[in-house]
Amino acid sequence: MQRGSRDELICHLVEAVGSVAVAHPTRVAVDGPPAAGKTTLADELAVALRGRGREVVRATIDDFLFPRARRYRRGEYSAEGCYVDTHDHGSLKRVLLDPLGPGGDRRFRTAVYDHGTDTVSFPPVRTASADAVLVLDGVFLMRPELADRWDLSIFVSTALDTTVDRAVVRERRVSSRADVERRWRERYLPAQRLYLATVRPTDHVDVVVRNDDPQRPVWETRTR
Repeated sequence: MQRGSRDELICHLVEAVGSVAVAHPTRVAVDGPPAAGKTTLADELAVALRGRGREVVRATIDDFLFPRARRYRRGEYSAEGCYVDTHDHGSLKRVLLDPLGPGGDRRFRTAVYDHGTDTVSFPPVRTASADAVLVLDGVFLMRPELADRWDLSIFVSTALDTTVDRAVVRERRVSSRADVERRWRERYLPAQRLYLATVRPTDHVDVVVRNDDPQRPVWETRTR
């Protein structure tokens, strides 16, 4: 277990990415609960990798959603629906993870869903170099459908109640505190508890980052 500055954490993660030896783009997962700080960490890692001369493909699980009618078919506040019905893992593997993996042609898309129209999205196909790095953030990335697709995996951890407070601040311009708290406490947090209990993601990742204090994070490198 190591505690350090934000810069020290990012340097450690850059070195971890550099230690991966594969003949295809390195696929990095940044997993963790909503509002734990995954997106911020993934963005910082991408900037640092580009600063070292690496090509980076930046993506998020939020661009691989099923349409709203399917996501909420069990109800807007269903935790089971959050875990089971939200993400299109088949498309994620087909258009992004597998093309960048062993035997892939490195031709990929970073989205299949358009948030604005709640419809399928068809962004242009791009081609990655063999030494590119995919940095993808999102929830539930170590579930069985995806676990074997990552070349390096990071879990961003924080107390679940802390994520509620962060979400209220993050969404205060579009949602009331009561609405945010209800969604977190009835849908998102029970879904995370289900994930943590059934998958035990921190047992399977390479790095666990405890992000309760983002400026003084604590991290641990695991041997899988």
